[in-house]
Amino acid sequence: MASDVKEAGGLTRLFVAVALEPGGTVTLDGGQSHYLLHVLRAKAGDRVLLFNGRDGEWQAEIAATAKRGVTVALRAQTAPQTEVPDVWLVFAPVKKTPSDYLVQKAVELGVRKLQPVFTRRTIVTRLNQERLKANAVEAAEQSARLTVPEIGEAMTLEKLLDNWPRERRIFFCDEGGNAKPLAQAAREAEMGPAAILTGPEGGFDPGERENLRGRAFVMPVTLGPRILRADTAALAALAIWQSVRGDWV
Repeated sequence: MASDVKEAGGLTRLFVAVALEPGGTVTLDGGQSHYLLHVLRAKAGDRVLLFNGRDGEWQAEIAATAKRGVTVALRAQTAPQTEVPDVWLVFAPVKKTPSDYLVQKAVELGVRKLQPVFTRRTIVTRLNQERLKANAVEAAEQSARLTVPEIGEAMTLEKLLDNWPRERRIFFCDEGGNAKPLAQAAREAEMGPAAILTGPEGGFDPGERENLRGRAFVMPVTLGPRILRADTAALAALAIWQSVRGDWV
């Protein structure tokens, strides 16, 4: 009799890149196979859940185990494909552990794309793109979402603004004040694709603030009377946006 391979909180979910379809089989990669066999002690006949961001979520049964990887057979679709709200998070990277935390929590909060941006006061000068992607995949697996957000290549603020898609409004979290609260701005703005922009430790410098406020597609907003840490500001802004315009409404 088949059994469920469970982590704390529910059935194990794994992200795969291949197509998922009735009667199909999938050979899991080395890391996933090792995790199932040597951490969770799974065996042939046990069941897991798979998703790929395109074909919904599927229940699969471990059909074979070998050195080259675990092979699972797809049994039934457990959920149709859905998409998260169309909001991006544009953030200045912070030191490693806070960045890992920020990415994980932003995925849980339902962001569609994560776009790192280097500002004049950004302390971090290098990013491990694969680490960001791995954190995003793990968070998607654990949060029951059916997509993994895109991770954009880091770029300077000037380059980002010069190449920005004008139809996507940026809600610029300006710690300098003199702006509407984000919740009010989100309610009043026209519906459409959006992005939230948060700064580094130390905030944006005056020239960057002036540049941002001079762009027609940028709306300055405030997150309240207190100065928030960079990672706190990003997650607070996402939570506010989701509660007003996202899938929490």
